[in-house]
Amino acid sequence: MTLYRIALGGEFHRFETLAALLAAATPARSGDALAGIAAESEVARVAAQMILADVPLKTFLTEALVPYEADEVTRLIMDTHDSAAFAPVAHMTVGQFRDWLLSDAATGPVLAALAPGLTPEMAAAVSKLMRNRDLMNVTRRIRVTSAFRNTLGLPGRLGSRLQPNHPTDDLRGIAASTLDGLTFGCGDAVIGINPATDNVATASELLTMLEDLRTRFDIPTQTCILTHVTNTIEMIEGGAPVDLVFQSVAGSQAANEGFGVTLSMLQEAREAALSLNRGTVGNNVMYLETGQGSALSANAHHGIDQQTMEARAYAVCRAVDPLLVNTVVGFIGPEYLYDGKEIIRAGLEDHFCGKLLGLPMGCDVCYTNHAEADQNDMDVLMTLLTVAGAHFLIAVPGADDIMLNYQSLSFHDMAFLRNSLGYKAAPEFEAWLSKMGMLTEEGHLIDSAAGAQRLIGANG
Repeated sequence: MTLYRIALGGEFHRFETLAALLAAATPARSGDALAGIAAESEVARVAAQMILADVPLKTFLTEALVPYEADEVTRLIMDTHDSAAFAPVAHMTVGQFRDWLLSDAATGPVLAALAPGLTPEMAAAVSKLMRNRDLMNVTRRIRVTSAFRNTLGLPGRLGSRLQPNHPTDDLRGIAASTLDGLTFGCGDAVIGINPATDNVATASELLTMLEDLRTRFDIPTQTCILTHVTNTIEMIEGGAPVDLVFQSVAGSQAANEGFGVTLSMLQEAREAALSLNRGTVGNNVMYLETGQGSALSANAHHGIDQQTMEARAYAVCRAVDPLLVNTVVGFIGPEYLYDGKEIIRAGLEDHFCGKLLGLPMGCDVCYTNHAEADQNDMDVLMTLLTVAGAHFLIAVPGADDIMLNYQSLSFHDMAFLRNSLGYKAAPEFEAWLSKMGMLTEEGHLIDSAAGAQRLIGANG
């Protein structure tokens, strides 16, 4: 095993393992400090980044951070690596790869072809050498499309998840929030509920209500109840109108076991959803959520920094060809991402790694009430992610999730991003908004109150 060392600033810095080097090279965040693996100083961080820049990309194919024999995520990464796709960059170091990614040679089609040849560890490593603007520079070139009842990820489009959660799963309250979100043009990525009571009976009742609402208004979107994957499989077997299968996933086998899920379970669920054949323009049926700190919080991080572990979760996502993947970036709390600066950086990192690996990557731009962050920080991150080409963002009524008790984006934020920056909803959903009289001739959303009158008036 390689020992990494360098003299810098009058000090001699040494890192015993590749995992230790990656952790020390990571921009500062509270989770790595909590785990005791962060750089001891800014000088040590720069030293680690200088060493990392000279590490050959091929190293990540021979030096597994989590042992192959002990972890099914590592086996997935190694066994599915596409050496032919990797060939164009196989001779590069991490630093050379960074420079190439920022060059004119790294076009969207070239990056799409490269994705199967990259491991999550390669993506995480190169992100540690990039400024925020560099991360955006690369991802804005990458186009990943996915489809079910509408087509997401097209140029000039920004999808949205409408999240109408309710603390008691009240059907009328959820329906009211859903209609409110629709009047702001939200919901093309998915109308998705986090149930307060996670069981099959409740999930089925909520799903049936959403299906009735969707079919009544003839909305070209997809619905999802964010319940455990085993519940969704049971719902499918019971004849429920399941569009998407949801599951939270992480970057190690042990962390996924903490979620009660295995790779084979995800494949089984995907096959079950595909058998229903409910998509009209595509067959991407999986919705997966991740977040930096999930493996650490489960004591399943194997001494690896949280950002690299997060990138490993994207290998799990990539294996099931999802419609949607999003990092719930600030949801776990300040123990992992302390303040707005760390949350913004993490959101851009996650988006970069996911897109570079070929995923339809979105974000829940959010924070908990005890974090050193506020809605101004979220304004910054949502705007940066939109410019960087995010697949979709999540919105809740008033930016305040009253069930999960955290702060996110509001329906108004999505309207702002589209109206002010010139982005549109998925084309099929945009056509529906126009048909319902909720868009101006220029394609902007009309006043939400007027939109609600037209929406409800058109359907009684």
